[in-house]
Amino acid sequence: MTRPILLNAFDMMVPTHQSPGLWRHPESRVSQFDRLHYWTDLARTLEEGGFAALFLADIPGVYDVYDGGPAATQRGGVQYPLLDPLVAVPAMAGVTERLGFGVTASVTYESPYLLARTLSTLDHLTDGRVAWNIVTSYQDSAARNLGMAQQIPHDERYDRADEYMEVMYRLFEGSFDPGAVPADAEAGVFVDPTKVHGIEHEGRWFSVPGPALTHPGPQGTPFLFQAGASKRGQEFALDHAEAIFFSGGTPQLVGNWVQGVREGLRARGRAEDAIKIFSLATIVVADTDEEAQARLDGYRQYVDIEGALALFGGWTGVDLAGLNPDDELEHVKTEANQSALASFTTLSPDRKWTVRDLAEFITIGGRGPVIVGSPETVVDELVRWQQESGVDGFNVSAAVRPADLERFTQYVTPELRRRGLLPEVPAGTTLREQVYGSGAQLPADHPGAQFRRN
Repeated sequence: MTRPILLNAFDMMVPTHQSPGLWRHPESRVSQFDRLHYWTDLARTLEEGGFAALFLADIPGVYDVYDGGPAATQRGGVQYPLLDPLVAVPAMAGVTERLGFGVTASVTYESPYLLARTLSTLDHLTDGRVAWNIVTSYQDSAARNLGMAQQIPHDERYDRADEYMEVMYRLFEGSFDPGAVPADAEAGVFVDPTKVHGIEHEGRWFSVPGPALTHPGPQGTPFLFQAGASKRGQEFALDHAEAIFFSGGTPQLVGNWVQGVREGLRARGRAEDAIKIFSLATIVVADTDEEAQARLDGYRQYVDIEGALALFGGWTGVDLAGLNPDDELEHVKTEANQSALASFTTLSPDRKWTVRDLAEFITIGGRGPVIVGSPETVVDELVRWQQESGVDGFNVSAAVRPADLERFTQYVTPELRRRGLLPEVPAGTTLREQVYGSGAQLPADHPGAQFRRN
């Protein structure tokens, strides 16, 4: 039985996100990425297209692994320069009514006490339409520029993140009682001090004795995203995420990860559908399959191979500069984004990847599939991916920005709605309600709910 398909747009406030070189395409308007109207126009388009959220990736450092420095990254605008997405969300929320906003913030480099205030503020100003993409970060350049000699080892980052999340749940759920902010002019009480509580957290990595700086927004804890397919990352996601984002080139690869999530939820005594799962997809659509393929072929003349290798180096910590293009990749364990490297090596056992293969694959769509065709063909393929992998929906990326997302709304959304796969108006007003069709607060079986004051 075909299920509804959930959609997020996957983007980043940079010149080049997933498709190096495509900023040069004549239809690209990404040179205006630093203008507010670019993002407010995109938000309106996505809401019209039935997207649940605009998922905004972010990193706290520069990709400087390829060829020993950032030159290729800078020349290609490869996730650099990078604007702060949290600043733009209220403006985009102001021109939309239903679209949610997934913002990325690192538990390795952000103070939990201040980040809780930022996320609660966004939840208030968006009327409950904000999600937090929880990341531990993976760049040595970020660690160095934020005062560390090197980044924390991969698994230890997640151990520390578990405690970080406990602090956040206490701030979001356990600091303010219901009715703590009556704003009662007659009684002269804006905040009732008997209903505000210090969280008294003292742990291995964090000490936070006092109350939250601001009261929780409509969702309490913002909707929680997590991305990552490493073994330790999946364990963290099972404990905290409400939605997980995978990037894989085949439905079989993604399906293995999905199965692991479902089994992990059952082992924790939770429903196997307690976490929604999204997979990356880049869509190139036109009136006919032939026109769409011609469009994709036209994209290839703009690709930036060196930029793709700079992107790969940033993801994985592996420098492929100077290698023979026909050399095969070997799996190398690093402290960076382990699932990114594994998706091309140990997790693709039936394929031998050369440096050339890798670069050409990444240049359009990053680590996910490129789905090409007419609206009917595209929707057929999305349905196939959903059925074969078990995902709930897709994080849709654009090669030419924002044109491919505009074309998705123009071509694909009507076909999804014609088949009953995408509702005209989502359920509820908060993002959590739109994704799950239930309440605005963390569900009772989520570990964070135990910190709630009733």
